[in-house]
Amino acid sequence: MNQPKKDQMLHITLMDGMVRGLLLTATNTVAEAAAIHCTSPVATAALGRSLMGTAMMGAMLKTDDASVTVTIDGGGPIGKIVCVADHDSVRGCVDNPHLEMPLRPDGKLSVGMAVGNAGRMSVVKDVGMKNPYVGQVQLYSGEIAEDFATYYVQSEQTPTLQSLGVLVNGETVLSAGGVLLQPLPGCPDSVISELELRSPLMADISRELCYEPMEDLAKKWFDGLKYVVLGESELSYRCNCSRSRMERALITLGQEELTRMIQDEQEGAELTCHFCKKTEKFTQHDLIKLLNQATRG
Repeated sequence: MNQPKKDQMLHITLMDGMVRGLLLTATNTVAEAAAIHCTSPVATAALGRSLMGTAMMGAMLKTDDASVTVTIDGGGPIGKIVCVADHDSVRGCVDNPHLEMPLRPDGKLSVGMAVGNAGRMSVVKDVGMKNPYVGQVQLYSGEIAEDFATYYVQSEQTPTLQSLGVLVNGETVLSAGGVLLQPLPGCPDSVISELELRSPLMADISRELCYEPMEDLAKKWFDGLKYVVLGESELSYRCNCSRSRMERALITLGQEELTRMIQDEQEGAELTCHFCKKTEKFTQHDLIKLLNQATRG
């Protein structure tokens, strides 16, 4: 039996470095997120697009130990979406994973209506400095790709063309992928205009990926634009939670809250990770040990 092809991020340039870009195939990553969170089709699309947009942002971080957290809160019925990425992995969660929405008149999933556009996208980049970089923008449409592009323009002053797509059939993720293109300073207007002219070719990327691999699609999309692949990396859905992290989280609750838990929860406590749904049990004895640590601290 053939193993499914691993998800892949291609780092590219166009026109002798005038444009930098990322091409992402993320079907397995989105499928794993959908399975963990038992998402409805519209939630799969919303979370999947957010995961891919965050993964692309993570791929542009300068160091391997850096990370980026993206929170999308548009005021829609799906609630808040939170995604965290580093250079080769991503994880995420959504408040209302089981949301059902009627399809749009064109037959597509109502991601924009589910997410809403009355709120903000916030981005926190932890690059190992004393204080992380924090940026916020008003959501543009709730369709996710346009909102990421708006963030790059408004918060980082970088014009960006971005497409993110997830194709689902019931509970099955058929394909997922994304494109990000950023003209660099000095890029001629003629090149930018050519990219805008070709952008409709990339608009339905998830459907296109059902028929052709990303490498073949890119050769057609960027024909005549000196398309060069600089490198490639794998992407996976991966959570870094652990029992020790959960212990630290409990300690940060403080002595008063830990004491209340010990008194009220005779059978101990359970903590469940938002991103991977892993559960750790803490007995009363465990909680007393953590209270002692909090007291000493």
